[in-house]
Amino acid sequence: MLIKIVLVALVLYMIVNLFMAMRIMMKNDTSKGPMSKYIGRRVLTSAVIVIIILIAIGTGLITPNPRPY
Repeated sequence: MLIKIVLVALVLYMIVNLFMAMRIMMKNDTSKGPMSKYIGRRVLTSAVIVIIILIAIGTGLITPNPRPY
């Protein structure tokens, strides 16, 4: 259950970074840093999510569905 809470928190963090980058892009506001900083955080968060899912499946903390239907 803890793994799922961590994954949901990471997805929410990724969405927040997406909207922060969008706000900078729309306002052309460079005082809060470059847009690539937020996009980079989003990509890094995506990679961390994939790694956590692979480790959790490998260790047996979560089990995938045996059949997709």
